[in-house]
Amino acid sequence: MLLLAVCACETVEHPQPASAWSFGPTMPRAAVEAGVTLFGQRVVVENKPAAAGMLATRDVLSQPKDGYSLLLCTHFDAINTAVYKGVGYRLGDIAPISLIAKYYYGLALSPAIPAQDFASFVHYAEARPGEVSYAVIGAGSAQEILARQLEKLAGITMNRIPFRGGPQVVQELVAGRVHFYVAPTLAIMPQYESGQLKVLAVTAPARLQNAPQIPTLKEVGIDYVRFGWLGVCAAEGTPQPIIDRLNREIVSVVAAADYKNMIENAGSIAASSTPGQLKDVIAQTLDEVAATMQEFGPQQKP
Repeated sequence: MLLLAVCACETVEHPQPASAWSFGPTMPRAAVEAGVTLFGQRVVVENKPAAAGMLATRDVLSQPKDGYSLLLCTHFDAINTAVYKGVGYRLGDIAPISLIAKYYYGLALSPAIPAQDFASFVHYAEARPGEVSYAVIGAGSAQEILARQLEKLAGITMNRIPFRGGPQVVQELVAGRVHFYVAPTLAIMPQYESGQLKVLAVTAPARLQNAPQIPTLKEVGIDYVRFGWLGVCAAEGTPQPIIDRLNREIVSVVAAADYKNMIENAGSIAASSTPGQLKDVIAQTLDEVAATMQEFGPQQKP
């Protein structure tokens, strides 16, 4: 049986025995179905929300190291051991297998703020230091890191408002009770397309195919490119032949036309890697976060 543990999304249980995996909030159900076809058996997706994904990680690390319990690795898996005390595991306890997707972030602005583009937003915020609020989900989240870095790069000061989850943030943005949110484009494009939110720029190196009217940060004067990522990991100590077999299988799924189309339609990019390349991505994420996190004070309890 394969078990897939998910850190923040709906629970999907299949009636037949399956592998356990953990998927993050932006991973579409179709990716699970692709895995089902590839591995030739049904997959059980187990939801493990809260605690910045630590519950899912701990669960996978507690299972036998046989490749049957896998984790969908995210930004949080790279930084939790640096941000929180009492995590209960080390970053080295996670064994990378492969990337499965990359995605970029959009700068969402509430309609309560009259600015229509990035320059006018910066001008508005400069004139009102601390009055413009920005949403974050969890200490050290990608949203918080990117918002803090943008504050510094743009020379503005905003007010941090913590939330428990993305859907609540989007509701509050639309209502005007929070003003600014850095989010995966997938999470905000429906509201942007319906005119409920403004998206000032994206963190991609080029304009997105599914939203070519939105400029990049570089185009609006901020030389800044950042991507989010999703990967599949196992527990360290899983035999290398198993890691290699899983890598080959996952790379095959990511290369499939149906998977690529599904991911691209969701505003992301299909991307696979070797275990070593994913390890480098995790290390790079940690390095990028470390300098910014020094400004946040001591580690927090999860």
